[in-house]
Amino acid sequence: MVRSGEEPRPAGRATDGTGPASLRELFLQGEPVETGVRASILNSWQRCRSLGLSPETFDLPYREDFDAGGRIVRAAVPVLDRLQSAFAGSQVNISVADANGTVLLRRFGDASMARSLPAIQVVPGFVFAEQVAGTNGIGLALAERQLIRVYGAEHFAQRSQQNACVAMPVRDPLSGRIEGVLCLGYPRAFERPALGVAIRRAAEGIERRLLGQSSAREQALLRTYLATGAETAGSHHGLALDALANDFHPRDQAILREKAAELISGAQRGASEVTLPDGRRVTLMSRPVTSGSGVRGFAIEALLPDFPAGEPLVIPHQTDEPAGLGAPAVTLSLARPVLTLPAGHVAASPRPGVTPDGDGATAGPDGTHGRRVAAGDDGAVPADGDPPPAVPAAADHPPSTAAPTTAGGGRRRVEPEAGVPSGGTPGVAEPDGALAADGGGRSTGDARQSGEAFPARGLVMLGEPQVGAYALAARRRLELLSEASTRIGTTLDVRRTAEELAETAVPGLADFVTIDLPDAVLRGEESADPLADLRRTVVHGIREGLPFTPAGKRIDFGPATPQLRCLDSGEAVLEPDLKAAAGWLAQDPEPTARLLAHVHSLIAVPLLARGVVLGVACFYRAGGSFGDDDRSLAQELASRAALSIDNARRYTHERTMVLALQRRLLPHGLPDQDAVEVAHRYLPAESDVGGDWYDVIPLPGARVGLLVGDVVGHGMLSAATMGRLRTAARSFAELDFPPDEVLTHLDNLVGRLDREDPDGKGAGVIGATCLYAVYDSAAQTCLMARAGHPPPALVHPDGTVTYPDLPAGPPLGLGGLPFDAVEVDLPEGSQVVLYTDGLIEDRHRDVDVVLEQLREALAHPGRAPEETCQAVLDTVAPAHPHDDIALLVARVHALDPGRIAAWELSADPALVGEVRAAAVRWLSDRGLEETAFAAELILSELITNAVRHGAAPIRVRLLYGRALICEVSDASNTAPHLRRAASTDEGGRGLFLVAQLSQSWGTRYLPEGKVIWAECELGAV
Repeated sequence: MVRSGEEPRPAGRATDGTGPASLRELFLQGEPVETGVRASILNSWQRCRSLGLSPETFDLPYREDFDAGGRIVRAAVPVLDRLQSAFAGSQVNISVADANGTVLLRRFGDASMARSLPAIQVVPGFVFAEQVAGTNGIGLALAERQLIRVYGAEHFAQRSQQNACVAMPVRDPLSGRIEGVLCLGYPRAFERPALGVAIRRAAEGIERRLLGQSSAREQALLRTYLATGAETAGSHHGLALDALANDFHPRDQAILREKAAELISGAQRGASEVTLPDGRRVTLMSRPVTSGSGVRGFAIEALLPDFPAGEPLVIPHQTDEPAGLGAPAVTLSLARPVLTLPAGHVAASPRPGVTPDGDGATAGPDGTHGRRVAAGDDGAVPADGDPPPAVPAAADHPPSTAAPTTAGGGRRRVEPEAGVPSGGTPGVAEPDGALAADGGGRSTGDARQSGEAFPARGLVMLGEPQVGAYALAARRRLELLSEASTRIGTTLDVRRTAEELAETAVPGLADFVTIDLPDAVLRGEESADPLADLRRTVVHGIREGLPFTPAGKRIDFGPATPQLRCLDSGEAVLEPDLKAAAGWLAQDPEPTARLLAHVHSLIAVPLLARGVVLGVACFYRAGGSFGDDDRSLAQELASRAALSIDNARRYTHERTMVLALQRRLLPHGLPDQDAVEVAHRYLPAESDVGGDWYDVIPLPGARVGLLVGDVVGHGMLSAATMGRLRTAARSFAELDFPPDEVLTHLDNLVGRLDREDPDGKGAGVIGATCLYAVYDSAAQTCLMARAGHPPPALVHPDGTVTYPDLPAGPPLGLGGLPFDAVEVDLPEGSQVVLYTDGLIEDRHRDVDVVLEQLREALAHPGRAPEETCQAVLDTVAPAHPHDDIALLVARVHALDPGRIAAWELSADPALVGEVRAAAVRWLSDRGLEETAFAAELILSELITNAVRHGAAPIRVRLLYGRALICEVSDASNTAPHLRRAASTDEGGRGLFLVAQLSQSWGTRYLPEGKVIWAECELGAV
């Protein structure tokens, strides 16, 4: 059976040798117990064992000095009486313990139980805290701070294993602090589902009575404050701050109330000047008020000059007000605005003339001093929460009456006495010499005689210091949560998000924070076993030098530590006093003992998001203890941070995959060639990975293609699109298309990819920019074209840096627009610098300024390309790039004229032999006899085909580099085709022979005509 808010309990009886009994024996023998025992019970057993407790022998301490008449007792007695009546005749044992586990009250369903039970179950005063009594209802409810059930063998003590119990903490509704524990003990067979409901309702009843005590105390303070103001009327004009809503913006009222709560919590008489956002200054006065029953509080008044007096005061009647808390019969002489006083705090008030300074003495209606307003005629002071009797009026002046409570408004109205002028107490003449001290130590009589105008005073807040501290703490908790929503998760970096959680919590919640995350989470992955690879990620506090495990070190938590318990349960674990936390002390005794000199209390919170365990956050407080409100706040902060950490983890995971794909699709190595010396860099953006790429493509004729491109957007789609475009661009380049034609083919491809987008709604529009340059080392020229891409930079041998006037062209994918190519001369030693827009475009920088910086960085022609790349990134690249950066630097080399041979001939077959012989001699002069045979056959076939099928002029060229390149060009655009000749064919075998003798061959088209080329390996036969 599982009830809301409770753990499932194991089935079976506890003492029949199965279920919890057998599992308990396994545990006591040191065997692992993984299933069958509830987490709270197993944690308690582990703590008991670490404390050295023995199930057979327990010596419970007894306290004779326990408070038998404290708040919890006064609130619990009527509730326990009702419980005893409800369980009359049963074997239920009812008890109430304080926050230390000391039993204060006992009740029995059957009175005869008191004679049959041992003393520890009958007599108040025995301590049942877990650290001395082992696993039991009272101790475990205090340790777990929630509703607890313990059955039979789940008790650590042998003597308790015939019984079961259900226990629930009782909290002070104002502070949230645990005031005690309500526990119902019963035989195992008496288990009833209604017991959980009964103990919840009983605990709520005790808590309501605790709140009633606090409400009664504040009501007593308010009655004293009102009575004081009535009896000293005449010198000051009283107003409530709520009556000035038109003069004080809600923001200003909130500022005043916050400062008022600080003054009340400080429990000091004094004044404080508050500057409002509009420049106005308001003075807040803090004055002690003591009720007739001895409740000491503070009233915070705002000095409000130039405001008129008001109308009669209205005190609200609260529907949950304890019986007997009626409005005081006080005569108010001034007309005041109709005001509603919220329960306990911000209030509209009459003008307070005199505030008691702590002894409760006020002026009575007969003009005498020293009489306590809340005291009866016999001088007895009622207990806290009891209403004081009405203040008696003088014999010749009948007391005023209060209007009855209305059903609709729920308010009691105190009317001024008819015919009484506003300015004095009705029918009462103040005796000569009677002083009513105002804020400046001046008597009210003197004030009236001098005719000075006294400023009005508005009551901002009235309450006890501890209640003010609770209100202030609650407000600061809300402020901390608001701050957390803006401070946590500002980046998509896992480590930085964890740091933001720690920085937010210190010092608002904790003095020190440590955060431990698995290595897998830091890498952007899910951890298969979070406890196996936890690493200290953040250590942050109000000061340094504490013996915490430093950041970067591996962390191992023992089985009973709060950190492991919170990870197992998924809930925050609170250790109010670390000196009594056995599991924490047993973790690592030596450093733990050193740390105890600096920290006192701990909250361990798991970082969980979307079902993934991300780590654990530990909040430490050096002075004082954490409470349940602090635990809830820590849980909320950790939950918010966990979502941000998980978002960062997911982003890191996706970015890692995209970056891996991006790098995989980029060239891993540059091809061997002699035309250029190349260096390159790829720098991904900090926030995301885009689709920038570069490529170096060797081309026939001692040429090389240089390619740089940028796909619009970021993420996986951009990286995948980049891979497709780079592959297509390389294929088009290897077909030996000129740059403008390559861009045209790419433009068509991008348009087709966009049309094939499965989204079909335009959301995935694909776009890209590209720049393609072909450098010819034989002619020392470079042919370039670009499609919406930044222009290249040319570094000349003399150090001059220029940006060629290259037509921009439209970005790829627009379609229908032409691309223009421009040819420039590049002497040997020049550098061509290609880059993507991430290098020069930044929201914080002007592009023209950046281009000038690039010019200055490149104006060093003696640098090697590698040095140039690094210099550009160091001086020009943004410190935090928002876009990818691809950089390609190529220093060009000219082919030695001695390695070039050229002939021109007419379309005469007789000239073929002459050219072939001249080529063989040229090769022999350079020691290429072994290559000459293959070259002779290739040239013979290519020249013959040009003579037969081409058009004059016919040109022949040999290029000697890493390989021997044979080129034959003519003015015809007719391209030869390789075919397999049949055995009966007389021709058709020439190109087949060329293909067999060369490494590669192909056709390159010129503006007029074509070039047939073949590359022959050096030393080939």
